[in-house]
Amino acid sequence: MADNSSFIGGESSVRQINDQVIIVQVLVGIFLCINTLLIITFFMKDTFYRTMRYILFAVTLLSDCLILILTNLLLILSYFRFSMQVLLCLIMFAVSSMCNFVTPFTLTAMTLERYVAICMPLRHGELCSTRSALQCILIIHGLSSVPCILILSVFFASVSLSFFKPYRVCSVEMFILRSWQGHLRSAISQFYFLIMCVIVVFSYIQIMKVAKAASGENKKSTHKGLRTVALHAFQLLLCLIQLWCPFIEAAVLQIDFMLFVNVRYFNYIMFSLAPRCLSPLIYGLRDDKFFLVLKYHVLCPLYRKKKQIHCLTFNM
Repeated sequence: MADNSSFIGGESSVRQINDQVIIVQVLVGIFLCINTLLIITFFMKDTFYRTMRYILFAVTLLSDCLILILTNLLLILSYFRFSMQVLLCLIMFAVSSMCNFVTPFTLTAMTLERYVAICMPLRHGELCSTRSALQCILIIHGLSSVPCILILSVFFASVSLSFFKPYRVCSVEMFILRSWQGHLRSAISQFYFLIMCVIVVFSYIQIMKVAKAASGENKKSTHKGLRTVALHAFQLLLCLIQLWCPFIEAAVLQIDFMLFVNVRYFNYIMFSLAPRCLSPLIYGLRDDKFFLVLKYHVLCPLYRKKKQIHCLTFNM
């Protein structure tokens, strides 16, 4: 959706396009507000930024916020046919391309953290320390940069300096000069997600084995971890489908242009926005510690007189 100059239609589709853009602005605004609130909550307790899973959760929130802002900005610029310098477009493409992979990689790392916590509890403190979290973040961003680096390397080797002088409408297709570049990018993406899927399935099976053998409070905690991994798998599935969307859209474009516009709009809502609204649900609302801090700092000030006793008894 971010790289859609194709949302510029004829006079007959102006009203439909306006409605679609407004809906996107509302959804993006809601998601950004929720994510910002959760990021603020993350920094309110030092327990969170000393715990690996919360650190990775914050990385996911920041990455999602950044890619939502960039893709929405590119959508608006494309819709109104605003042109910009190629260098500025290149920077926006590089950042959005990297962030597009940061979220699924981070989800995979969070799944592994749950696997270690449930299946290897005695080594959890050693393997999932703050230092390990920082090293994991560096690895995630390094791997996320590989597809972008490959595309831009070929791009810089193929164009002259004169290409950067004129102003152009920013789109991803601008940097993919050969069809094989798109195939290479897709192959790397599919390889990445194959590895991620293997890791998630392996973690789910191992946690399920522990869940069957557990009892009492351990069983309850293990089943909750199992549901968390399942939600991560669903997020990854949506992200994987997003990689197939360009192929589907290219086929639909050969049939009917307005159908192509509607399909691309649907893909953006379902496979770009939807996966980024699940992270707040998984950790922002389902996690007891995070939800209590969120409730204490958001709800208690509103009802401090009525709920003062309840708020004062809050304890991490």
